[in-house]
Amino acid sequence: MDITIIFKIAGIGLLTAVACMLLKKANKEEIATLVSLAGLILALVLVLDMIVQLFDVVKGLFEL
Repeated sequence: MDITIIFKIAGIGLLTAVACMLLKKANKEEIATLVSLAGLILALVLVLDMIVQLFDVVKGLFEL
């Protein structure tokens, strides 16, 4: 596992949190919710890619 994936996920979380706070201050709660959901989906895509790589390694290890 590479340390850059952790920094990417942390960066996504930080940017999402700042954007949500700014949007909530501007009384745009609905858009803030959508931004939060988009950040979550983006982070899950990164984690899903890592899980696919893990399954490929396990599959190659057992030669299935």
